[in-house]
Amino acid sequence: MNTSKQISQWRIVAASVCGTSHSKNQQLCQDAHHWQLLANNVLVIAAADGAGSAKLGKVGSMIAVETAIEHLSRQEITNDTLANDDVLRYLLTDAMLVARNAIETEADVCNHQPQDLATTLILMIATPKIVAVAQIGDGLAVARNSRGNLIALTIPSNGEYINETTFLTSVNAVETAQIKIWREEIVNVGVLTDGLQMLALNMIIGEPHKPFFLPLFEFVANAEDRILGKEHLMRFLSSEKITQRTDDDLTLILAAFINS
Repeated sequence: MNTSKQISQWRIVAASVCGTSHSKNQQLCQDAHHWQLLANNVLVIAAADGAGSAKLGKVGSMIAVETAIEHLSRQEITNDTLANDDVLRYLLTDAMLVARNAIETEADVCNHQPQDLATTLILMIATPKIVAVAQIGDGLAVARNSRGNLIALTIPSNGEYINETTFLTSVNAVETAQIKIWREEIVNVGVLTDGLQMLALNMIIGEPHKPFFLPLFEFVANAEDRILGKEHLMRFLSSEKITQRTDDDLTLILAAFINS
């Protein structure tokens, strides 16, 4: 008998698609994402956007998300871990450092400089009661509580110019990363790269755009088939509604905690 609907659990849908500008130029999608569901409903998420100016930005983004999630998945994240803000900050910081070291190692093996693999990185540890996020560079992490309120856990980190940002390989990037811990009953979380941030965030006041997120969170809550859900999400990201407003690569990771 199938009892999956009787179990409280995360439902996740995620996709990365190539921006229209990259498709026209026959370039690879520079974005990457990875996630894993651990024991006790601990969800770990990573999203990265390889620098368009970097020779191997795609390689850097893939290494960053895969290394960080693999590292976090090997940690013993217990209730005591989740209750301690300092430990959570350490876990996120350590995962960023491990990801950066992996990029530096790959650069050395390939006779490149680390900046040739430059990438942003967002990491999230989420449970039904807490979300902890670390972010280097642009993009956005969002959570929604049981009362329906949205919070921008992080905001895009830009430099002096609109297209300038901090990368994992930048000097002091890990030391100056945004880290946010939010303790509340969690219904949804979302992570996206900078291609979507102008649609998803009111940049003036720094608040998530409800008309963007609420239908998507309802969608993931009802997405019982993960493969079909990903196909629908990819079609949405590639739709004219989105591509008329952005030609950048797009990554969106959505999760809903289902109390069945």
